[in-house]
Amino acid sequence: MLLQLSPAFDLHQDVVPWLAERLSAEAAAPVAGPRAGLDPVENNYEALHVVNVERNGKVIYSCKDSKRNVFFGLYDLQTKKNEHLYTFEKDLQVVSCSVNREKTLLAVSFVQSAKERKNELQPASKCLTLLVEIHPVNNVKVLKAVDSCIWVQFLYPIDEKNPFPESHLLLISEEKYIEQFHIQVFREDENRVVIRNSGHLPRDRVVEDFVWAQWDMSEQRLYYFILKKSESILKCIQFYANENFNLIFEVPLDISFGDTGLTLVNFGCEDSQKREMLSRDLNLRVFTSHTGSLCVCYNKKLDAQERVTYSVFYLHKGYSKTFTTDLEILEYQSMKNITFLNLDYYVAVYLPGHFFHLLNTQHPDLMCHSLFLTGENEKMNLFPDGPLQSLSGALAWDWCSGKLFKVSFNQSSLLHFLWSSPLDYERLAVLHCMLARGRNPRVLEIQIIRWIFENMWTCHTFDPIQEFLIASSYWKFCLDITNTDKLLPHSSLRSWNTEIPGVTLVTEEILLPLMKVQSFKGYWEKLNSNLEYVKYARPYLQYSNNVVRREWRNLISEEKKGKRRSTVYFRNILENAVKVISSLEAWTVEPRLVPLFQEEDNQQRLLIGLLDLLCQMLETIWRKHNLHSWVFHFDGRGSAGEFAVFHTMTQILDSVNRMCLPLPPGFHTLYMVLGVRCLPLHSLLRYIDDGVLLLTEIGVTKLLKDLDNTEKNEKLKFSIVARLPPVFMQKISQWWDHPFNSHIISRNYVKRLLQKHKRQSRNSTIDKSSFLVEFLPLNYLVQVLTEVETTRQALNPFEGCDSVDTKFVEETALKQTMILLNL
Repeated sequence: MLLQLSPAFDLHQDVVPWLAERLSAEAAAPVAGPRAGLDPVENNYEALHVVNVERNGKVIYSCKDSKRNVFFGLYDLQTKKNEHLYTFEKDLQVVSCSVNREKTLLAVSFVQSAKERKNELQPASKCLTLLVEIHPVNNVKVLKAVDSCIWVQFLYPIDEKNPFPESHLLLISEEKYIEQFHIQVFREDENRVVIRNSGHLPRDRVVEDFVWAQWDMSEQRLYYFILKKSESILKCIQFYANENFNLIFEVPLDISFGDTGLTLVNFGCEDSQKREMLSRDLNLRVFTSHTGSLCVCYNKKLDAQERVTYSVFYLHKGYSKTFTTDLEILEYQSMKNITFLNLDYYVAVYLPGHFFHLLNTQHPDLMCHSLFLTGENEKMNLFPDGPLQSLSGALAWDWCSGKLFKVSFNQSSLLHFLWSSPLDYERLAVLHCMLARGRNPRVLEIQIIRWIFENMWTCHTFDPIQEFLIASSYWKFCLDITNTDKLLPHSSLRSWNTEIPGVTLVTEEILLPLMKVQSFKGYWEKLNSNLEYVKYARPYLQYSNNVVRREWRNLISEEKKGKRRSTVYFRNILENAVKVISSLEAWTVEPRLVPLFQEEDNQQRLLIGLLDLLCQMLETIWRKHNLHSWVFHFDGRGSAGEFAVFHTMTQILDSVNRMCLPLPPGFHTLYMVLGVRCLPLHSLLRYIDDGVLLLTEIGVTKLLKDLDNTEKNEKLKFSIVARLPPVFMQKISQWWDHPFNSHIISRNYVKRLLQKHKRQSRNSTIDKSSFLVEFLPLNYLVQVLTEVETTRQALNPFEGCDSVDTKFVEETALKQTMILLNL
């Protein structure tokens, strides 16, 4: 399974044993009839169900004992313990229940049974909402006595520094209004907590005339829809630790409510019958992420059909996507089971036995970043047949089984699916999902690298090396740094034109939410930043590597010409690069195999950034081909493992060059060494001439030093030296003790010296008696050079070389002349 459901709470295992022991001790004498001799809990099992899950992870449940008294208990997900809250000695049909953070107040709404009716004229649907002092058991106050249903929910302050002495309670009426009660309490006799001024509790009218509402228990937010002039408008209210609350935003959405009545989401965990009564034919959820995303997921249930259509409104992006899946004919009962789950950066949409769709809400632009599986794929049979209710904090409630699950990605299954899937769009989606939600990034990245080296030739629509480098860097760094995700690329792909079988897509622009407050904090600040980016900057600030590519070309050109930028510029860049490289050298506890970081590569240090990922790739391929004892040398023929590593480095080089990504210092030297060992000379020279294989100073110097002057090696050296830039040649020529190299040294020396020489007047007298008559051109040249050296006190123009004098030039010239004349 791609997703795993970790049990967080199970009524059967976590409550029934404790409850049976408690109720058995309190049970009355056996009752005649079919109930006689049965355990009170098992006998009334259908009455045992969860009624609410509070923000602090406490589960409220209710059941009935053998006398039909309603029992309320509380289970703590952290401590794994149960406790009794309150017992009503009446037969009641519970609608809703909530307890405050201090567990001093209990709010309950219920419908009285027929036995509790005072007379025949009282309607059976009479609903009472009670406020109970439970620390210890004390007074009971009636908050509402109406004919419509009421739901209750205590507010839990996010800032819990001073939670006492006031509690705030929301009452949600079936008559489509919401009120907030402010309840002050005080301690009496140090033990009893009593409501202050219980005869008159202050209250506010929060919302009126709404048709749909969803409660976010984790962040204390209320989302609701109102109908205004045939428009469906989504609004949100944020509640705070004190009694204040603000309307944060509103936005019109193309959602048809029709005559659906009132729909409530996450106001307790109702049983299936009540839920069906409330939800009717509407399936609608609002999901958020801490990165500032805001999505509305919508599915309109229709009659039996061959297609399922669902829409996702990406409010933080300014557009909606409507998906249509082609399935077998679905009965109406099946249509009602479609489920939306919030998984932070993802939203899961699934219909058991038919399809599973994992939507990337962080970057929904391209379909290939979302995973779509149909019923034919064994990986999509993930969940129980019944629908799940998505709660805050990646919790999911299965009301059919009475279980609460923690939903997370199954890393091992995702990795297995990455290896087994032959489809590029599935590979892309799983790759991003693993990097976004990986629990152990270092181990995960190594496993993905191994997959890349086995499959990089089978990916036809994307480059796996590019996608891994960019996506891994993005998901690793940007989500914790505000607004960085808007400036960095998250994918190597700019478009995707391939259709995904089984699903069609329609994208439409929508209005952006209108923010209603001036000062934003936390999530709302991030959402507002996203909206501002979409509104003003998105068409202009989308990432492009053109600037990087231009800078890269300038640096290469300057390096070849021997130019330098300002000292301050280089010092700042290099100081930062030293810090990065020093930290990279300790990135693993295993000994480093690949001989990188052996040189000062200024060009690459200016573009440092993704080095650790590339180092991991090289280390992985090094170990794969058992190059543990590999020595950095040019002599000899490359092994099969070296051939494989060279071709892999060629692919890495091609990938990073096309995206203008940096390489670790020493990469080009190592690549050059492997190229010399693995390629025939004509292929090696073609790599150099095409700019694929770069000649580095350290690499060429080592080649000239290490290889002897056999005919084969001289041919290689001649070919390499002939392709060096002049500035480069001046630095390394001293390391080759060969007549050809001496000729180059003397020729360049004469050229530079004469270029700097200011000629004397032609009328100047020259003492010709000092000339040797055997070779007059050479005598004249030697005389000129002698005069230049004397007058200008010329120093060696080559850095780090021995002095070059006229005697050396003369000898070299004579030797070259003899060679040319075959003497």
